[in-house]
Amino acid sequence: KDDENINSQPFMHWRDRFLYCMEAVNRASAATAEVKGHYLNVTAGTVEQMHERAEFAKELGSVIIMIDLVLGYTAIQSISKWARKNDMILHLHRAGNSTYSRQKNHGMNFRVICKWMRMAGVDHIHAGTVVGKLEGDPLMVKGFYDTLLQPHTPVAPELGLFFKQEWASLGKCMPVASGGIHLGQMHQLLHYLGEDVILQFGGGTIGHPDGIQAGAEANRVALESMVQARN
Repeated sequence: KDDENINSQPFMHWRDRFLYCMEAVNRASAATAEVKGHYLNVTAGTVEQMHERAEFAKELGSVIIMIDLVLGYTAIQSISKWARKNDMILHLHRAGNSTYSRQKNHGMNFRVICKWMRMAGVDHIHAGTVVGKLEGDPLMVKGFYDTLLQPHTPVAPELGLFFKQEWASLGKCMPVASGGIHLGQMHQLLHYLGEDVILQFGGGTIGHPDGIQAGAEANRVALESMVQARN
């Protein structure tokens, strides 16, 4: 995926990056006969620029685009409606949330952002890893995941859920575990987060001593081995 800090810098213009990334995606799809994708970050300075980038990603055949939380809630809902209309997956990076969700004396809990983004129609959101860079209390993170996935969340103070919530027919939002995780934590990730989750290994893949492809293969072997062992 693109990093949250990547939008369109002079050394990496967004249009060039999209072209190079989709070339790699198409090569990987052809080599494996599997659907591949790259989260193309369409975050921009204006809503119009964001939609221009999203349209270009669609023209290139991408199945997914990415935005940052710092876009603001109006822009997020705008691109969410565009994604529904154009049959695209919308991935949201929670960049900027810590300025008001990790402060002890002001702001709000990240659980509230999970609710807002689910209502806004986002498909993916970074929701914590328990282990790794976005570590957090396991019960608190489970509260985030339940808020994103469950059709009904009962009162559960140990998870930080102090009021019951009926989601009726509103769609789910897939939680994403990303940030400082690697295959050596696979048993912990599946234990705490379950199997209904997206696991993203960036540096944990690139840092493999035998290279990036070997890192990707190792991730998949570790995941499939743990899933088989659990079931």
